[in-house]
Amino acid sequence: MRVLDNRQELEWMLKGMGLLGTGGGGDPWAWGISVIEADLAKGRSYTIVSPDEVEDDALVVSGGYLGSVAEDRTLDRVIDTWEKSFELEGAMREIESILGKKIGYLVPFEMGGGNTPVILSAGARLGIPVVDGDAVGRAAPETHMTSFIGHGISLTPMPLVDSTGTVVTVKSSDSITLPDEVGRFLVSTRPGFMANAHYPMSGADLKRSVIPNTITETIAWGKCMASLDGTPEEKLDRLCQQFSALPLLHGRVVDMKGENRGGFYHARTRVEGLGAYDGHTVELTIKNEYMLARLDGEPVTVFPDLIMMMDPEDNEGVLTPDIKEGLEVIVLVRPCHERLRTAMKHPLGAEAFSSKRYNEDVPFQPVEQLLGDRT
Repeated sequence: MRVLDNRQELEWMLKGMGLLGTGGGGDPWAWGISVIEADLAKGRSYTIVSPDEVEDDALVVSGGYLGSVAEDRTLDRVIDTWEKSFELEGAMREIESILGKKIGYLVPFEMGGGNTPVILSAGARLGIPVVDGDAVGRAAPETHMTSFIGHGISLTPMPLVDSTGTVVTVKSSDSITLPDEVGRFLVSTRPGFMANAHYPMSGADLKRSVIPNTITETIAWGKCMASLDGTPEEKLDRLCQQFSALPLLHGRVVDMKGENRGGFYHARTRVEGLGAYDGHTVELTIKNEYMLARLDGEPVTVFPDLIMMMDPEDNEGVLTPDIKEGLEVIVLVRPCHERLRTAMKHPLGAEAFSSKRYNEDVPFQPVEQLLGDRT
């Protein structure tokens, strides 16, 4: 068990989540810092536990928020309302009522600068420890894109709760995609947010399916990023050496086309190499997050392997909505956790992670194999 209450450490965590979020998962310097500052002002701290510390018979639940801030409400005002009515607590209490059992632990759905701090805040507000881990080891655009689902853990029941007290529960479904589709439809009909709780599981199920120790890992990444100096290529090499990643490119964005469609941000961007990478091009397919990378026209990284983009000027991860033509970036990639690769061998995992979910038709192959084939 570990308590996170040191502001410097929390800022390193946010910085790391900005990169490991693979372009999504929420803005750490808007959502994440606002949540953390509100909690610190109230004297709250975050208790995290290793997956190995979770009792086999404990009830573990994941969850988060869907939606976006209405135009007439700032983030601070949204978070202020949580002191009176915290929608995520409503969703958690609803799932306790359905299952007839108290939640023992919360676990983040993904690693991201907004969505992970929300779960940490929920744990602090409800007095429930948060597991040091998550379901993807990065951020993902859809609720069913998890290690959990490929290890036989049901996404449902999934209650959704909004600030007006509306409660809609997807009790069960023969489709792994339907619960996410229901949530996005509901959010599209009203301003503000809806909270959801999902993936109720035992501690034993958690331990065989979770991507472990990812919260503490983001702190290590953020601390390293904060100390980076030298040229962009030196920064790229240091990150890769320290975290067993692979360099893809140092370059400049030369093309970016994106649109919001169906509740997702779909985009494609092209980066042309600079310096030692002159003459090479990386093209990225985006669905909220970086999903597929092509190097000189050939696929080299396929979701859920990680594609990370950093601005070498400020050493911050680049979120997909912030990509602009002319931006100088470094791009690095990394194998996903072995539990995700096991999950993809399950029929439901294969469906959840299919590249057709982001308008491609590229079968998954490990990044180390795809890049190795080019050397």
